[in-house]
Amino acid sequence: MNLVSANLERLRTLERWTRPVDPEVRTALDRRWAELPAQVKTRSQTVGRHSVGCEGTHGVFPRCNLACTPCYHSEDANKVRIDGTHTLVEVDRQMAYLRSRRGPRAHAQLIGGEVTLLTPEVHAEALKLMRRHGRLPMSMTHGDFDYDYLEQLALAPDGMPRFGLLSFAGHFDSLMIGRRGIKRPRSERDLHPYRQRFCEMFQRLQREHGVRHYLAHNMTVTPQNLGEVAEVIRSCRRMGFRMFSFQPAAYVGDERRWREGYRAVTSDSVWAEIERGAGARLPYKAIQVGDERCNRTVWGLLVGERWVPVVDDLVAADLEVRDRLFTAFAGMDFGAPRALLTIRLARAAARQPGVVPLASRWAVRLLRRVGLRNLLRGRVRPLTFVMHSFMDAADVKPAWELLRRGELSDDPRIRATQERLQACSYAMAHPESDELVPACAQHSALDPLENIELRRRLPLVGGSAR
Repeated sequence: MNLVSANLERLRTLERWTRPVDPEVRTALDRRWAELPAQVKTRSQTVGRHSVGCEGTHGVFPRCNLACTPCYHSEDANKVRIDGTHTLVEVDRQMAYLRSRRGPRAHAQLIGGEVTLLTPEVHAEALKLMRRHGRLPMSMTHGDFDYDYLEQLALAPDGMPRFGLLSFAGHFDSLMIGRRGIKRPRSERDLHPYRQRFCEMFQRLQREHGVRHYLAHNMTVTPQNLGEVAEVIRSCRRMGFRMFSFQPAAYVGDERRWREGYRAVTSDSVWAEIERGAGARLPYKAIQVGDERCNRTVWGLLVGERWVPVVDDLVAADLEVRDRLFTAFAGMDFGAPRALLTIRLARAAARQPGVVPLASRWAVRLLRRVGLRNLLRGRVRPLTFVMHSFMDAADVKPAWELLRRGELSDDPRIRATQERLQACSYAMAHPESDELVPACAQHSALDPLENIELRRRLPLVGGSAR
């Protein structure tokens, strides 16, 4: 009888383990969907259906050794010393809270000031902590570091890799001051050698040690460099970046670094330049991430010099596939081990008759767009384009305060800001107040006070820079 009971328990465990969606994930997704404002609950929405959104750290290392115009950090950020113990304690605390509120798996950014001001050892431990809490970490950097640092981060003292994959986002734009070798860039083109060097360090790491990489390129856009966006994409898309992300400047952060009329740069004007650089229409309405006023995202493939969308919002058959796949596989962890993922996919497909042949027809259409010869010759690789439009602090502060009190504003501008905050796809953890805070609210309302307190606790004078 004991043997029968043990076998039944093993079967029950196996059944739970191979479910298409973890029950805890489903609970977190349902909660996030319920929190969204009605206007973003569309068939194309991913937040609350496929993911809870992205996450980021705050107050863990606010200092940076470059200057940017604009800078989203508060005036006191650079008066706080980098302290490894503080970083690790805070990362652990914040990730544990995110794990408890948002389920066992999410993408998270190790972000603050400049991540490479952490020692390689502390940086590595922070990434391990994030992984331990089920987060998929990406380190946010200005890219002005050397290969020795990257190698020490990636390898343990015995020379063996600590990680199979490292994800980094490098921020490069001509508004940044103080980069080694080019203190004040005159144009975006001046930075291309530095972008290339950044990618080549990770390519070397993979050749020499087998550590794979995912690289994103971030760029702030103002009237000063708007006309250079397309050239950046055309010149850099073959360097090794898998994503190009653009952020139209907003009035948030250090007011001393506001230089020009940022609102002259609209989301549509930036997106038009991104499309010009991609050489294609970018169908961002096919798949939505949060609020369209905040995020535009397209996934696709670079085929030679031609960009091809994975889902085209002008092709009805593509949208049908999107809807059916969203229904069949919503919330599934596609990063699971291959054998386990195969079983989960099979179970999910069995519940949705017809989804496999429908997906197969979509794959054939995509193959036709790409070309079999290009695929066989290795001329196809993934390339994502993203635009994040941050909001001005003057709007976010009152909108956030009202939301915290459970009130919706009668002012159309503030009400729109509240809707965007409610739909935010990028959250930060505040265990002390039991809150998940949208990034715009963090930078606009909370960072200034937080950094004043950190300046008191971790002053630069008499403290280590590491």
